[in-house]
Amino acid sequence: MSIKVYNYVLKIEYDGTNFVGWQRQKNGISIQEKIEKALQKILKLKIRIIGAGRTDKGVHALAQFANFKVNKKIESEKKFLASLNYFLGKNLISIINIKRKNSFFHSRFDAKERTYEYRIINREGSLSINNNKAWHVKKKLDINLLKKGARVLKGTHDFSTFRASTCSATSPIKKMNMVNVKKTGSQIVITFKSKSFLQNQVRSMVGSLKYLSSGKWSLREFNKAFKSKKRFNCAPPAPACGLFLKNIKY
Repeated sequence: MSIKVYNYVLKIEYDGTNFVGWQRQKNGISIQEKIEKALQKILKLKIRIIGAGRTDKGVHALAQFANFKVNKKIESEKKFLASLNYFLGKNLISIINIKRKNSFFHSRFDAKERTYEYRIINREGSLSINNNKAWHVKKKLDINLLKKGARVLKGTHDFSTFRASTCSATSPIKKMNMVNVKKTGSQIVITFKSKSFLQNQVRSMVGSLKYLSSGKWSLREFNKAFKSKKRFNCAPPAPACGLFLKNIKY
């Protein structure tokens, strides 16, 4: 007789400041490890979760998704959610909801579109509320140049310039469905939508957009660096603290 397997997906929010990233690593505590340990306490089983995206050290998530399989049914999802958040609360990791999916559902491979948001605070004064939640840039940025650069990145391109040397993706060609720039007061939010991203791609693009909008590069130089497909032509990547995994569409 075959054992029935239940597949559940978690929607997760976290502050990535004090973690080595999403994925389990030997050099520190990861978000994945914390959630797996909490699940193990509740289910009394060793659990492995599959995340939809591997956010780096210091990167935050408003909606990360991860699924896990278990051979027993969770009778009360509401009670289970409360228990899970009880064990995770002090870590600034919140499980927003839990849903049962079919046995074939895969958080990473079934994702149709990922949305990342990068936040910049462009002002002289230091950050308090947004400390570790945005990139503090003192030099005034040209929002029109920023928007022009964003338009260059939209569409299907070879993003090798913005790809980390350790990236394991099979191809550097990605389609940016959306690159949007919005300024409200001193806050600039750049939103990126794509089915998938290369390692370090968003932070590298933002770092290069900052070079452009601060006058360090002309639009021609920005284009030249992008089209060169050479990593050494990339501007220094933006810090991790301003990056948020905003949502994943299935």
